[in-house]
Amino acid sequence: MGKADNILQTLGDFTSKENWDSFFTIRGHGDAFEWYAEWPQLKDPLISHLPSLSQTASPQILVPGCGNSSLSEQLYDAGFRCITNIDFSKVAISDMLRRNVRERPDMRWRVMDMTSMQFTNDTFDAVVDKGGLDALMEPEVGSKLGSQYLSEVKRVLKPGGKFICLTLAESHVLGLLFPKFRFGWKMSIHVIPQKPPSKPNFQTFMVVVEKDESTALHQIESSLNFSLLDSHGNQTRELVKSLENENIIRQKCSSGADLLLSLEDLQLGAKGDLQKLHQGRRIQFTLGGQGTSVFSYRAVLLDAREQSGSFLYECGVFIVPKTRAHEWLFSSEEGQWMVVESSKAARLIMILLDETQSGANMDAIQKDLSPLVKQLAPGENDSGSQIPFMTASDGIKERNCVFQGTSSLTGSIVVEDVIYEHVSNDASRIFPTGDLIFRRLIFQRTESLVQSEALLTRERLHETVSGQIDRKRSHSSSKSKNKGKKRLNKESSDQMKVYHCYLASSYHLGIISGFMLISQYLESVASAGTTVNTAVIGLGAGLLPMFLRACMCFLHIEVVELDSTILKLARDYFDFTEDADLTVHIADGIQFVREFRNSGAKDSSAIVLDNGNSSRVKHRGDTKIDILIIDVDATDSSSGMTCPAADFVEEPFLLAVKDALSEQGIFIVNLVTRSPTINDMVVSRMKGVFNHLFSLQLEEEVNEVLFALPSEFCIKEALFNESALQLEKLLNLKHPEIRQSIVDATKKIRCLK
Repeated sequence: MGKADNILQTLGDFTSKENWDSFFTIRGHGDAFEWYAEWPQLKDPLISHLPSLSQTASPQILVPGCGNSSLSEQLYDAGFRCITNIDFSKVAISDMLRRNVRERPDMRWRVMDMTSMQFTNDTFDAVVDKGGLDALMEPEVGSKLGSQYLSEVKRVLKPGGKFICLTLAESHVLGLLFPKFRFGWKMSIHVIPQKPPSKPNFQTFMVVVEKDESTALHQIESSLNFSLLDSHGNQTRELVKSLENENIIRQKCSSGADLLLSLEDLQLGAKGDLQKLHQGRRIQFTLGGQGTSVFSYRAVLLDAREQSGSFLYECGVFIVPKTRAHEWLFSSEEGQWMVVESSKAARLIMILLDETQSGANMDAIQKDLSPLVKQLAPGENDSGSQIPFMTASDGIKERNCVFQGTSSLTGSIVVEDVIYEHVSNDASRIFPTGDLIFRRLIFQRTESLVQSEALLTRERLHETVSGQIDRKRSHSSSKSKNKGKKRLNKESSDQMKVYHCYLASSYHLGIISGFMLISQYLESVASAGTTVNTAVIGLGAGLLPMFLRACMCFLHIEVVELDSTILKLARDYFDFTEDADLTVHIADGIQFVREFRNSGAKDSSAIVLDNGNSSRVKHRGDTKIDILIIDVDATDSSSGMTCPAADFVEEPFLLAVKDALSEQGIFIVNLVTRSPTINDMVVSRMKGVFNHLFSLQLEEEVNEVLFALPSEFCIKEALFNESALQLEKLLNLKHPEIRQSIVDATKKIRCLK
């Protein structure tokens, strides 16, 4: 075999037709080359799995990638006369034809690509592959050719026919072979005896796959004696691991577990007849790849839970960008059903993009998806009607990154200036001319969640700005979306400042509207010339504290932020400044609040961390918190709650808040969740701790602001208007329209307890 080994080194790429032509030319005529096992060891196990010769008609056998192996000749001589051999090497086919034309006249030889066969469906009783699949599955080439080949094998086999694959059973080969024949096929694995007394480096295995009449799922049977395979340690271990994993998957599929299927699995009936709508059916699967498309996609097929007949589309596609794929709305089953309902499609195919499609524009992705999704449309789809594509767009027209960095606590952070495709009336009325640029703070751990958003203006305009502001924003929540227009100019944005007389987030104004619930107390403090102790957990860009400091000078505001990097960004990019009545502590917000449990004792303090060093912030001995605002995001929004972090709505913390609040105090939480279950859970917990609970649901926003009061006394709803007027008088705002927006929000506050 030394000569053969030297010749093999000339092959290089096993998938190259030119290389194989050269290989067979060098070897010369009549010199057979055998891959893996030779006939004496192969004869009995192979023939035992071929159709019986006792049948009236001789079985039709295909040998793809035949090369110049003597396998076909040996089968012919054993009585199997109807054998078709194909190979894409003209040299090999010409040589084999000359060698057999007289002795084996019924044998057929054709030059043909095994990945694109020129046979009709259901032609052969058996396909015998000796190393062909392995040759196509070079790791450097990937699985595309192998997948195309196996699809052809499945097509040309008759029902009840067998695919017999002689292989080294490497993990990357089994990783394609097993799932490709998962539904509607019976599979078994056997070991080919070795030629005594030789001990080759690799063991040859025989995988036998039988085409079933049904789409049933079968466990893979094995006749392997693994104790006899110890000399092939790594090879055997890979096979055992792959076999065990595949049988676990098959068992889970049989039990109805929600596993990631392929389009082929679905077409074979793994989840019922795709041609028919099945009310409430939801299937996760992979779509495309392996030669069928440029990209492979994660997808979810959803048949509407209520087949009312009032659908706009029989089938629609909803593409979710990578930046939003992690959101609860798109990643959870409950959220996905909400998307189905709003799409007005009887069947919705949700495509969740990831890093594998990076660099491709939406037009290219839609073009790639179109032929794939047509196979998933219900009915025969003979009408030729187009399947509509919908996208969860962020609405950004222009974007300029002004900062990108990483914090050990927060992870990757981006500060960017954006202009939106559309803008509502409020900000454009403040600045009726010129570009509207918004500066955004984004944590990459929740890319779709804009932590803070500010309007940028040129500093000289601060004194002349005027306009009409209404709060009918479709983009106003910095915890959702913003819109704008005109071209972003990097140089001009560098010369602009954050305009702190304007809040871009409607939920921020909603938070302030809740002050109406304690406006009588606020008025008494302001009249007395004393201060209202306010704590804000979560700095973000510092926009809410800066706005409060400017419009309610009687507030003494302490902001608690866990990450010192965020404070630096707020100062450097959002013009945040501190003074005697606006300070920031780098501390744990939960620990900070808990320190107020003992607020009756002198010199109470909170543990803080400045530059990594532990210290304590002193509080006046008789001080409690009058206003406590929780405005922090969850590090993991996959649970369904984007804001706040779960610890801030756990009962132990809520009890600590109640103890820390003054008798006239108010606790405010910015709650962001699309899950009614989670919303109900949070509301229930807060009802259990506080004496009174109110809610403000913002229009067209996910945000809900909750207001909790610890005292027995509470303002009556009949006095809300009067209290709102009290609050209006306390607000020192540059723009009366903003004051009116806050007052308007008070009218939407509802009592929950």
